[in-house]
Amino acid sequence: MSITSDEVNFLVYRYLQESGFSHSAFTFGIESHISQSNINGALVPPAALISVLQKGLQYVEAEISINEDGTVFDGRPIECLSLIDAVMPDVVHTRKQAIRDKLSQQQQQQQHQQQQHQQAVDSSTLQSHAMRNGDAALNGEENGTHTLNHHVEAMDVEDEAQIPASKATVLRGHESEVFICAWNPVTDLLASGSGDSTARIWNLNENSGSTQLVLRHCIREGGQDVPSNKDVTSLDWNSEGTLLATGSYDGFARIWTKDGNLSSTLGQHKGPIFALKWNKKGNSILSAGVDKTTIIWDAHTGEAKQQFPFHSAPALDVDWQNNTTFASCSTDMCIHVCRLGSERPLKTFQGHTNEVNAIKWDPSGMLLASCSDDMTLKIWSMKQDSCVHNLQAHNKEIYTIKWSPASSGLNASLLLASASFDSTVRLWDVDRGECIHTLTKHQEPVYSVAFSPDGRFLASGSFDKCVHIWDTLSGALVNSYRGTGGIFEVCWNSLGDKVGASGSDGSVCVLDLRK
Repeated sequence: MSITSDEVNFLVYRYLQESGFSHSAFTFGIESHISQSNINGALVPPAALISVLQKGLQYVEAEISINEDGTVFDGRPIECLSLIDAVMPDVVHTRKQAIRDKLSQQQQQQQHQQQQHQQAVDSSTLQSHAMRNGDAALNGEENGTHTLNHHVEAMDVEDEAQIPASKATVLRGHESEVFICAWNPVTDLLASGSGDSTARIWNLNENSGSTQLVLRHCIREGGQDVPSNKDVTSLDWNSEGTLLATGSYDGFARIWTKDGNLSSTLGQHKGPIFALKWNKKGNSILSAGVDKTTIIWDAHTGEAKQQFPFHSAPALDVDWQNNTTFASCSTDMCIHVCRLGSERPLKTFQGHTNEVNAIKWDPSGMLLASCSDDMTLKIWSMKQDSCVHNLQAHNKEIYTIKWSPASSGLNASLLLASASFDSTVRLWDVDRGECIHTLTKHQEPVYSVAFSPDGRFLASGSFDKCVHIWDTLSGALVNSYRGTGGIFEVCWNSLGDKVGASGSDGSVCVLDLRK
């Protein structure tokens, strides 16, 4: 077995992506020419680098436990090596010597114990010993049965929540990981964006047979269109469901018709686009880039209306407050609220102590929520400079946040959901500034959360390959589905009866929740 430098680079690149270091991954990818390697990312499983290193460690541990003549140290539990230990020859040599010394000690002790044991054993002791063992085995069998039944009951409860395979449609076509997905707000068209430099539109309407349109992201080179070989990082439908905007690592935003035709290309960012959003009116698109700027585009002409250069580091996320005012956040730890036509930010919120990953205005546009690598959520108001609430409970980075929809009912409190790399999802009552539910079934970082249109349910997707659906009132797990790859994004269709999920193995999955 051999490994090339290209393969090492790809595993490091993927590790950086999976760990949430998307900007480091981008820089490393450019310098190591990842896009020119012939590795199919969809075939590389999550955590591949860790897995390979772990196997290498096991080999080194096994090597230590082999004598020079090829025989194994009998019964020796393999010492647990750290990665740093394993690459230091002195440490490995010392371990070997220590094991040899330990082994000779054990052999001497065993010989001594055997002699003592032989003298002490007689037939009556053996007989009573055998009887006791028999009784214990009998009791053990009863206990075993009891435990088994208890376990089966627990499994039944879990199984009830499992979404059967007949209710899950797995859509295949992408050739690399699928980072994002979004439902058309009017009809059951699901858009997905991938590392294979394509977006796709899947038709999940009844009797459509789930057809797919491939939206190839190309750039002009030598008078012809060639694939950009760059990840599609973001996508958003306009409110009428007629146009889809996509953002890419190639630095261009593009507008497509729902039939998959390229309508216009928006080129003014210098470097990758990390986020983009339509305004409600549908006349403007807002984008955030690694070039530290945000841009408002005229959706009809494709021209940049205004570029906002206020961040001192890459801009990571943007969200409209209304048709002309928006907020942006960055790795510079700042949040700016800007308006079309204004030369300075209307407001700057400071308080996070690490990069701000996502921002979202509540349905009324009164409150702004932000989440950060500093493990906090903060709620801001335009009426004050300091945050209204500083919500601390997660113990790792918070990747994204979502507000419950305005249509959740007059009496319902406004809820905020947060997804964290600590493998939990939290539901917050924002009026009180309290965490009301901690959802703990995931085993790996949670990358995405989404409320159903009526606010009654929350979907979450994690790198443990699971999509969970929770009751927002009780915090109970309602449905579960285990996919074939780590889940980057989950989203609900407009009717609230289907959930889309995009996976690290190139799959897009649609769960039909109709009874």
